[in-house]
Amino acid sequence: MTTRSWQLKRGDLLMGTLTLAGVDMFWTDCRFEPASAWETVRPLFEASHDAWERGDEDSALAADEAIAEAGFVLVPGDGGAAITDFLLRVSGKNARFRS
Repeated sequence: MTTRSWQLKRGDLLMGTLTLAGVDMFWTDCRFEPASAWETVRPLFEASHDAWERGDEDSALAADEAIAEAGFVLVPGDGGAAITDFLLRVSGKNARFRS
């Protein structure tokens, strides 16, 4: 059995790879392996994580909106159709998304 994975891309740049770790209701939980281009967008995800952690919903939603507008896509490793409409959270080596 092949482990499911997705490449996180922005344009032609690979930001990282998400590998399925489990499913929790509406969320797909993954291990995250950053690519070298990740450092250029990491602050977007840190802002979201930090805002949710401190309970600042307005800032968290604004950060999530900035991520959504940044043009990321998830490209399945099995060659399926790219996912373009999703919510993504990344914290260190963990990621989760819902589409």
